[in-house]
Amino acid sequence: MQKMNHTIFKEIDKPESNCGVFGIYNHPEASLMAYYGLFSMQHRGQEAAGITSFFYDEAKQKMKYANHRGPGLISEVFSNPAIFNNVLKGTAAIAHNRYSTTGSTVKTNIQPFNMIYKSGIMSLAHNGNLTNTIELRNKLLEDGTIFQTTTDSEIFMHLIAHSKKTTQLEQIIEALNIARGAFSLCILTNDSLIGARDPLGIRPLSIGKLSTPTGDSYVLASESCAFDIIGAEYIRTVEHNEIVVIDQDTVKTGEIKSYKINPVTPDKCKNCIFEYVYFARPDSKIFGENVDKVRRKLGKNLAAESPVIKDDDDKVNVVPVPDSSNTATLGYATENDRLNYPSKFELGLIRNHYVGRSFISPGQDAREIKVKTKINTVKGIMNGKHITIVDDSIVRGTTSKLLVKMIREAEPKSLDMRVTSPPVKFPCHYGMDFPSKEELIANHYENEVEIGKAIKVDSLKYLSIEKLIDSVPKGENIDYCTACFTGEYPIPIEDNSDKYSTES
Repeated sequence: MQKMNHTIFKEIDKPESNCGVFGIYNHPEASLMAYYGLFSMQHRGQEAAGITSFFYDEAKQKMKYANHRGPGLISEVFSNPAIFNNVLKGTAAIAHNRYSTTGSTVKTNIQPFNMIYKSGIMSLAHNGNLTNTIELRNKLLEDGTIFQTTTDSEIFMHLIAHSKKTTQLEQIIEALNIARGAFSLCILTNDSLIGARDPLGIRPLSIGKLSTPTGDSYVLASESCAFDIIGAEYIRTVEHNEIVVIDQDTVKTGEIKSYKINPVTPDKCKNCIFEYVYFARPDSKIFGENVDKVRRKLGKNLAAESPVIKDDDDKVNVVPVPDSSNTATLGYATENDRLNYPSKFELGLIRNHYVGRSFISPGQDAREIKVKTKINTVKGIMNGKHITIVDDSIVRGTTSKLLVKMIREAEPKSLDMRVTSPPVKFPCHYGMDFPSKEELIANHYENEVEIGKAIKVDSLKYLSIEKLIDSVPKGENIDYCTACFTGEYPIPIEDNSDKYSTES
């Protein structure tokens, strides 16, 4: 299956995040709040978006759902304000913005997914990937299930619908025990908003609260920046192996009901460490910690481990690759200077935020044109200066080579590169779209010296895995998935996992 070709809006040559989820309960403008929440998490998926709201039909005396979804950016999908007043009614809603790993964005694949079944109505939004997709899909097909999509997320719906348990909560818990892999879920049922993280807690999910004229409203989101935009207060992260239930009792008492998915919780979670390195916004809090704080420490540890040392008295201009490296670069420049290697943070690369998704790059230099439409050099900062570029990761290396070529044209005195993560050597199977192992530049060269020569910098240094671990929050029950760097996958992967799409 081929990816969509209008990818210029995305980060160039960067792994992509598989979606953001949002849920809100007991708010008079639930769907509008969901829209703003999605808008703040646009970086987690740009291919499609959807919102489902639940409302009570007075005439028929029962709960109903309304749904609006489509391909494109959130502002494109919800460009008509009448959608919120006339379609997406109700005081509870969940939402999803989507980045697919494979396949086209046909409407049937766009979440949230909705169903009417024996226990009532249900809507579900999923961030992550299942790792037993083929096994579960084949079993469900044998049982007569008809699939409407090519996503692993649909499997949750069928497992819930097939459950013999009596309550919706019991059905959901049973389904989550059958599914294996990485998942953060927002689920709306007849009378509650439910959030869940897989037993190892690979993907993030947080809880927030805000006051409304009708009482407290509760919110779930992949990142806390979704709380800030609507004025919600961050409460806490959903723990690994936890399922939380928010209902009218929560509104009355303030108590969020908490249950275990699996009776035996793993001693330690396996939070995705790449969320801190690159994916999450620096103004977000995920896994209970501020991303900005972690990224500054990544930069400082990189400088302590691999400072830039020049023999002359000229300062080093430390330049981030915008925008995800900005915060880490501040940390690097500060620490390099503190170590008595004169350094200054400079915005020497300027990013164009207004390039359209359907930008056409003609001719043989299409890749170079794409890079230049996204990023340009500030020549006054580069010319005749010692330049150190700081980036969060190098994936294929194609963009790094083009950036170096652009900077060389500005005639710097020297050009070094520092990377605030170890070499990416393995694909992710838990909800991030990394290229295949064969496409990763780190697997084509013996060491960082050879990679540095390939991208034509004077020196290249990566952050070590030890210093990466040292940079992230510690705790008795906290551990991290580092599979993209180490190949140590905490959840077994199906050998034939490419047979079906695992889009979430």
